Amino acid sequence: MTRRAALLLALAAASPAAAQDAPEVLAIVRATVHPGEGEPIENATVVVRAGRIVSVTPNGSVPAGATRVDAEGGILTAGLVATEAPLGLVEISLEPETRDAAPENGDADEVHAAFDAADGFNPRSTLVPVARMGGVTSAVATPLGGLVSGTSAWVDLDGEQPSDMVVRERAALHVRLDDGGVAAAGGAMPTALTRLREVLEDARLYARQRAAYDRRALREMDVSRLDLERLADALAGRIPVVVRVSRASDILRVLDLGRAYGLSLVLSGAEEGWRVAERIAEAGVPVIVQPLTNLPSSFSRLGSRFDNAAILARAGARVVITTDGAHDLRNLRQEAGNAVAHGMDRAAALRALTLEPARVFGLDRDYGTVTPGKVANLVVWNGDPFETTTWATHLFVRGRPVPLRSRQTDLLERYRHLDGVARGINGSVRD
Repeated sequence: MTRRAALLLALAAASPAAAQDAPEVLAIVRATVHPGEGEPIENATVVVRAGRIVSVTPNGSVPAGATRVDAEGGILTAGLVATEAPLGLVEISLEPETRDAAPENGDADEVHAAFDAADGFNPRSTLVPVARMGGVTSAVATPLGGLVSGTSAWVDLDGEQPSDMVVRERAALHVRLDDGGVAAAGGAMPTALTRLREVLEDARLYARQRAAYDRRALREMDVSRLDLERLADALAGRIPVVVRVSRASDILRVLDLGRAYGLSLVLSGAEEGWRVAERIAEAGVPVIVQPLTNLPSSFSRLGSRFDNAAILARAGARVVITTDGAHDLRNLRQEAGNAVAHGMDRAAALRALTLEPARVFGLDRDYGTVTPGKVANLVVWNGDPFETTTWATHLFVRGRPVPLRSRQTDLLERYRHLDGVARGINGSVRD
């Protein structure tokens, strides 16, 4: 058997348990609710009907016939939202067959705006249960690579088919003006910005004269019609544009570009955002940051520091907290805890994992707080969710209880006790 075949068999054999059916009425009792807006509610009863929150009441009663879940005094929050991660698009980073986050290196085109993460999202990814164990109930599955990476999708982390999980197929358009994106566009920031302006100008012209484009009566354009359509959506403000950028001077250039083209702009990375925090706040542009980024891993990140998120938040910028990649989403709350340790307000840190991502991607009417009318994506913690010594005890996606198990926990249980298990050459070794 080849190494690859053995790996695939191991992945298949260690699939997590299926979720329970969603109860028509669910009541979570004895919870300390941190709603995301407003003060905590002690000894609360949260009632959920048909996947949405109906009420959050101190000492509330349980409706007749409801499925009762005892939080035992634990902290209940909205489910965490992962952003800027190729969840469901990358399984094993070094195995090409398991990567659907970007065209392979043989594709010389650095602009693929119409590349849809929703088309490649794998609901059976082994990384989904791992993320849920970290309290993540939704994710913005994000493409990678190139200058214009493509379009992300908002997904809820429960379901058997893509249609069960994908909430919004086109959450945002993603652009990279970090080192990787600049390299893809020719190796210099002026080249990358020129290329980006060029495709935006093409899309602006296309949006004004689609009929002429169809008649081939317009000048030659370097990107496909579907790319132009997606870029036109961004120019019209129908989808936000998330631009990954690091250096303070480049952040200012991106702010100018967003203003010039009327983009619904979101900054990502922004490792030197603290240097221009007031300018970012004045522009009203949200920022997606990773608080644990504090080392000068590249020239553009020389000013990285632990209190970046705190400084941005104090300046009045809207902050979203992320972590590094799809494999590390279990660390999302640790990132927030470190932001708090370096000066970020605790309530703001919780919003940065729940409400702010929902606002940035236009889904705050349904997600982000524990309030009536919202989708019941909820997590119960046995202590402070920002402490690494605590964990999620219950997790609900659209009101459905989801087992907190993953491939890792299944393998742990399978091999925890080896008494009587044949092993060694020809199964000759036994305890």
